[in-house]
Amino acid sequence: MISIRLALDWTPNINHLGFFVAREKGWYRARGLRVELLDPAADNYQVTPAKKVELGQADFALCPLESIISYRTKPQPFALQAVAAILQEDLSAIAVRADAGIESPRDLDGRTYASYGARYEDGIVRQMVRNAGGRGELVIEYPDKLGIWETLIQDRCAATWVFLNWEGVEAQQGQVPLRYFKMRDYAIPYSYSPVIAAAEGQISNKRDPYRAFLAATWEGYRYAAQEPAAALELLAPFLPPRDRQIDLQQCLTQSLAAFGTYLNWGRMAEGEVAVFLDWIHVQGLEALRLSPAEVMTNELLPSS
Repeated sequence: MISIRLALDWTPNINHLGFFVAREKGWYRARGLRVELLDPAADNYQVTPAKKVELGQADFALCPLESIISYRTKPQPFALQAVAAILQEDLSAIAVRADAGIESPRDLDGRTYASYGARYEDGIVRQMVRNAGGRGELVIEYPDKLGIWETLIQDRCAATWVFLNWEGVEAQQGQVPLRYFKMRDYAIPYSYSPVIAAAEGQISNKRDPYRAFLAATWEGYRYAAQEPAAALELLAPFLPPRDRQIDLQQCLTQSLAAFGTYLNWGRMAEGEVAVFLDWIHVQGLEALRLSPAEVMTNELLPSS
């Protein structure tokens, strides 16, 4: 058995469905893989998923594409590369409480934004505010990552970044009306999130087990589309206690189209990635202009 470790980007949730299905159905093991899914709650997110790959603590990381840009351009660069996209469309948004009097991102000037502390995050959100007609003058705070959602629900911040197919469902269930601002509605060509990322040097060294991992994962997401109730039963036991009451069926309903099809699961469009790379450079958020070939590859995907 070959050991594979995947560092999750959050506590287990609907975006991770295919991994848990593939593991619990034995599809990784059938391909000679012993797969460990690393929950960030184990160290309270002290080490990010991408950093775990750099340190050799994980083979793969789930992270937004901009984490790969950040790692390839930091003072001591690390060649991280996306090998698959979990979602074919952006299901994230900036969320605010509907009772906060915030009708547009421009109303966030002078208000508190709870940030995850990612390198480009604050700049992206400030630019959204400017694109909506504001000044981009946010008050940025950095709560514990795994507690950020509660800061919004408890009205201790004005806004934060969420996934509509998870926190959005939870808010609806909890009857906390929220308003959402999506990146593309404000001329920000936000790219794939999350992606499965690996060290570029390991992609060639471990091509066969990495391809096997992605093939089994692909089967997991296919099964979720074909047998949704059974798939959700496999995920449910691994949710953290605070998420056990979430409406998983509603989460999946909002996710299925974005998970992609039999033919395009995991694939990333070079043109779309190029637009985001150019945008982040032109906005002055990143001095270097990277090419899509540096940050992504579709070569390991089952349909390639």
